[in-house]
Amino acid sequence: MDLFYPIILISSLIFVHELGHFLFAKAFGVKVLTFSLGFGPKVLRFRGRETEYCISLIPLGGYVRMLEAAKSDVVLPEDRRRTFESLPMYKRIVVVLAGPAMNLLFPVLLYFAVFVGDGPFLPPTVGVVLPGHPADGKLLPGDRIMSVNGEEVATFDEVKRIITKSPAKLLHFRVFRNNRHVDVEVTSEDTVEKRELDITERVGSVGIQPSAPTPVIGVSNPESPAYRAGLRTFDIITNVGGLPVRRFQDLTEAFRDNGGETLPITYLRPVAVPNALGGLADVAVLEAGVVALTPDAAGTTLFERTGMELADLYAAVVPEDSYFYKAGLRPGDKVLKLDEEPVAAWSTFRERVMAQPDRPHRIDYQAARDGVVRSGTFQVRREDFTDDHGQSFSYYVLQIQHWVPLAPEERVEHSAPVRYALEKAVEETADVTHFVLVGIVRLIEGRISLKSLSGPITIYEVAGEEGRKGADHFIWVMALISINLGLFNLLPIPVLDGGHLLFFAIESILRRPLPLRIRELAHVVGMAILVGLTLLAFKNDLQRRWDANAQAEKASRG
Repeated sequence: MDLFYPIILISSLIFVHELGHFLFAKAFGVKVLTFSLGFGPKVLRFRGRETEYCISLIPLGGYVRMLEAAKSDVVLPEDRRRTFESLPMYKRIVVVLAGPAMNLLFPVLLYFAVFVGDGPFLPPTVGVVLPGHPADGKLLPGDRIMSVNGEEVATFDEVKRIITKSPAKLLHFRVFRNNRHVDVEVTSEDTVEKRELDITERVGSVGIQPSAPTPVIGVSNPESPAYRAGLRTFDIITNVGGLPVRRFQDLTEAFRDNGGETLPITYLRPVAVPNALGGLADVAVLEAGVVALTPDAAGTTLFERTGMELADLYAAVVPEDSYFYKAGLRPGDKVLKLDEEPVAAWSTFRERVMAQPDRPHRIDYQAARDGVVRSGTFQVRREDFTDDHGQSFSYYVLQIQHWVPLAPEERVEHSAPVRYALEKAVEETADVTHFVLVGIVRLIEGRISLKSLSGPITIYEVAGEEGRKGADHFIWVMALISINLGLFNLLPIPVLDGGHLLFFAIESILRRPLPLRIRELAHVVGMAILVGLTLLAFKNDLQRRWDANAQAEKASRG
């Protein structure tokens, strides 16, 4: 079965490539002598009206052999106008380009097959508005977005795509709020995202997220009604006064009109399991409980009435070897200030730290163990790693985490699944094509190691691995390799399609074809280059396999 997936992958992509050449040659009246999948001895063949179709022994390519006088083919008088050379230059270019073009267009169909099955989706409802961002104070949690810039939206994915494509632009939102439609204008931020291979991209954002936070509470004041009732930080409230609570916003509503009446509250509390899985994992179980809470009638907000607040600013994970731990922070502590400026949300804390990662920061926090406000100094650490392409990266890592899970939302179906799938397929194909193009450029520049080149062994392994995961995974890897194949064939190397295009360009300049001897020598050089690249790819494949086996053997001994 492992051999089945690579055969399907390689043969499909070769067939698509050669089919492009074949169809356009036929469309322009060129006589096609052979359509072959593979090279070498012919394993299977049959003859059509004028074309021999065959499958050859070596499945690492294919070819379409057209009638060409330059190749000493016997040209009958009636076929003189059906040779490849007889075509006008632009038609010859189209025939040559058709193969790589098919490899670049085929992924659109593949991605479409994946995306058309997507869904259901998150609804276009605002779950969180990040403080300090353009939507702060304009869009509200719970707003149902109906349209953006006049374009109706049915899913949050559509909202995100429109915003992402509109950096630094005024966006017109029509939202459904409090049983009425409201028009809101927000100017998006212009954010630069850095991806692998030093690719940068301008994207828009307004600071909204789907899905509201669950009612995970923070309780910092030991004198508050919530603490006296027995509630603690990271408890998940599930029911208040007999009414279920699903989102933190529901918890706020449950106490909005309370005049001091005692209410029963049920909750789930995460309790750590010591030495779980022999110490291999940190595991916690949720234990249920119930308390009676009497809110302070004089308060106006949930925090003033009960002492409960969203656990957004409470540190949940602080590794003992982290710079935060050395600064005095412990799990359950509440972040109050950064560099003597109040922190409104965890997202604000993270953004401000990462905006100036190269300098020390002062953090003020309220300790969970005694409620005392303390301070400490930390500096973000940079961590280095090398990716699969052999390129080195370094990232600043925030060695601390909070814990605010999101409430599950009722999913919705897309109103136009075919249009959605087609648009997403085109976008994905364009993004991957751009990524591969940049990778080729980085390889030529020497910024990516030649060790990143992969050959048939890697294709065999990846095809089998992804095929076993399911059809969607296999289609993704097929699309990626198809794009690689299409772009690789456009390289100006003789014997590749790009080499033929190079010859056409020279012919257009000289006003005559290059001498046959020069073309033959160029093909020998091109073949030598391809053989060299193939051997290098084989070497890299074998080296990776050797290194993986060595590491596995070392791990088994350790």
